[in-house]
Formats: sequence, structure tokens, C-alpha cells
Amino acid sequence: MNKPYVEYVCDFIANQEIGKPIYAHEISRCVAETYHIPLKKAAGAVSVACKRIMDGKIIPELRFYQKGIYYRVTITPFGETGIDKEQLIKDKYLKNDNGYETGLIVLHRLGLTTQMPNERILASNRAGDCARIDKKLGIVVRPPKVEINADNKQYLKILDVLDILDKAPVDAEHPYKIIGAYIERLGLEYVRLLALANNYYNRNTILQLAHVAGGR
Repeated sequence: MNKPYVEYVCDFIANQEIGKPIYAHEISRCVAETYHIPLKKAAGAVSVACKRIMDGKIIPELRFYQKGIYYRVTITPFGETGIDKEQLIKDKYLKNDNGYETGLIVLHRLGLTTQMPNERILASNRAGDCARIDKKLGIVVRPPKVEINADNKQYLKILDVLDILDKAPVDAEHPYKIIGAYIERLGLEYVRLLALANNYYNRNTILQLAHVAGGR
């Protein structure tokens, strides 16, 4: 590959969708593979290239979001378009089965409550030791009861619903039937739900699960 690094990075950026987060580490990986150089050297080259591109306004629509993250904009009658924050949330907290959405918004989506919550909560392996607010993305992130993976994610999501059910503004006529139907639709096993509830949740969650199972 004889193309200069700056030109390669420009071409990479130009091929990205408007608003999509552009990660320097992903460009670095591609540079390392294309030029057959160590990743550390590629990261240094990409860092220098991105600075030159931004300083020289080589790509006028390119914007800096935060260290290592860029995005392209377009102009609308309402101003510049922003970065896709939903994608940022997925990449940072949910990717590779690292997390799931939880809290009252899940109850709302299931039809258990008509009230729309004013905060959005994620359970994620990347939350650390305690719940915190990611002000930039406008979400609350909390640690899960147990490490999330592809196998247990949906089970934990249902148990979270049961965990807050008696504290939520539920106004559905038959909440247990709604939850039961959702469990069946996902093909979840009650034995597995009970085991996880018994190991990681409180007695109230187990009782709520019993109500759901009894209403089938």
C-alpha cells in the first residue's frame, strides 16, 4: 500500500454514514491490517492523520466528539446534524451482549404501564461497582445482578421487571399474563428463571415469578 496514511484515513472517513460514530481504534485496526504494521504504530499514525485532517479542515463535515471518536455532519434547515447517540450507547454499554435496557421503560414497552419514565436505565457489565449517570448520553448505567452474557440476558431482563413490579405505576389489567406471554414468546424456561431469581434476586421477585407461572 503506497497511499499516505492521511489519504487512507480520509477515504475511510468519507465512506462512513452521516452521524455514525467513527472510532479511531477501528481505523487503527484497518490501517494495521492494510499496511502490515503493528497496531501501536498504526494508532500513532491515525492519531497524527486525524489531527491533520481536523486542523486543515480537509474533510469540512468532520467533527470531534471526544477523544478517539469523530463523526460526519450534514447541514439541515435546523442546523448541523449530531452524532448518533443511540449507536454510542449500544457500542459503549450493550455491544457483544454486555448489557440490556431495564427499569420503567421496559414495563412501558411491555404495556404494563402507560406512564413514560423520565429516565432511561441500562444494566451493563461496563457500569463498574455502582450505578452512575452518563450525562453526555443522558442515561443511568447500573451493574447487573450477575455478569451479563448472551445466554442470561433475557432472563435477567424479565427478573428485573418482576423485581420492580410492585413499586411501579402498573395500570395494565392483567400484568402477570402480559409478562407470561412475553416469557413464552422468548422461549424462556421457568426453571432457569427460578434458579437465577433464587441466586441473585430477593424473595419478592421469586413470589412475583410464582404469580406469573400460576397465571399461565
